[in-house]
Amino acid sequence: MDLQQAKLHLETSVLMGVDFLPVSEQSLPQTVADSQTLLTQLSKTHDATCPHCTRVTGYTQTVFGVGNPFASLMFIGEAPGAEEDRIGIPFVGDAGKKLDEIISAMGMQREDVYIANVLKSRPPNNRTPTPEEIRHCAPFLTQQVAIVQPKVIVALGSPAAKFLLQTSRGITQLRGSWGTFEGISVMPTFHPAYLLRNYTKEIRAQMWSDMQQVMKKLR
Repeated sequence: MDLQQAKLHLETSVLMGVDFLPVSEQSLPQTVADSQTLLTQLSKTHDATCPHCTRVTGYTQTVFGVGNPFASLMFIGEAPGAEEDRIGIPFVGDAGKKLDEIISAMGMQREDVYIANVLKSRPPNNRTPTPEEIRHCAPFLTQQVAIVQPKVIVALGSPAAKFLLQTSRGITQLRGSWGTFEGISVMPTFHPAYLLRNYTKEIRAQMWSDMQQVMKKLR
């Protein structure tokens, strides 16, 4: 993603009533420190201005993102759960442990990748995010992606995949096939929570097939 694309995201977000941190006129982040600084600033701006998170109730704290701010691989889920809301880090509950297992099986550690959600605060009663909530939080996720500049994004579950690929199709139809978000390759696959509920040989094989495609793309 180049500078002009990133600036266009900022301008669009301002029109939506969201003020973002300025992007350098000379370049996007070139080092891990640059990326981390921009992500920290973006997180603070999000907490102060996100139209959804500044008015919704029932959550403890926002959960912005974690991991390598210069990662080649980025995982994006739908929203924080109860454990994430309590600790302030994405994917730390049972689903997070399963994601850690998947990352390890790919020959990496959590610290090697970047992990985020479309929504940065827990929806009431842990329900699925609404289209309006996603619309409010989406500009911040788009800017996160612009800062990290991953080579590949893994969309975990239907809400994330539907937003990133701008489709109404469900995850069982989308998984296993490449799409793109802002020029970045996207692999839709099952959410780790779905694996915990449906831990069958077939589902595990499908998930691993998806991750094998991701590993091949990263080479």
